This record gives sequence, structure tokens and C-alpha cells, in this order.
Amino acid sequence: MRLDEYFENARGVGVLSTSDANGKVNAAIYGRPHFMDDRTVAFIARNRLTRANLLANPSAVYLFKEDGAYEGKRLYLTKIREEKDSPLIGEIRRRKHRDVEGKNPAEEKFLIYFTIDKALPLTGDGQS
Repeated sequence: MRLDEYFENARGVGVLSTSDANGKVNAAIYGRPHFMDDRTVAFIARNRLTRANLLANPSAVYLFKEDGAYEGKRLYLTKIREEKDSPLIGEIRRRKHRDVEGKNPAEEKFLIYFTIDKALPLTGDGQS
């Protein structure tokens, strides 16, 4: 199954891990990636620690665990660009409820694009 098909149908929780220029790590809950093509994904982010880390260090790992199982994916990513307040955000957003916007809907939003360097299952090295 292709990764875009997997993420379109899978339900679970995702964590995007980044680190700053000194290697201090951060992990944050993120929704499923938005596939732009076979090797490019995007995430919608606010101007917070994850984005600050990506400005200093473009490497990230997205870990996705399926509901009720120890199944999922690990995506090793490299940031390639971002768009501030992109109109595409409204088009690709999966949940369109007002409460998703949080307490400050006017806060800047970024569409951050990554290339997928490597994709592995949640556990193991993907060789078995």
C-alpha cells in the first residue's frame, strides 16, 4: 500500500519530533501528513517551538501509532520550504471546525513541506 493511501485511511496519533541547532529535542502531537506527491508531505503548524527548531535544523521524524495496535509508520523527513498563511491550508485541512483554530484564530499558520527521506514501520527496521 502506498503511504498516501495508508495515511488517508489509518486512524491513530502522530508525533512530530524536531531538534534545535544544539540538539535539544522537542516532540509535539500532529495530525496525519498531507501528501503533495509521492515523496513530499506537508504539515500545518503555528509559530511555536516545532517551527523554530525547523528553522535551525531541517531534520524531523514523524511517528504514527495506529489506534488499538502497535502498528504504524515512522517517516524520516527533511524540511524543504514553508508558506506563511498559505491559502492551501484551508483546502487541505481535514477538520474544519472553529474550535480547531484554538484561542487565537488570527495567529500565523505555516504550511511546512518536507521530503520523505525514509519510511519505516512503527517497530523494527523494515527488513523482515
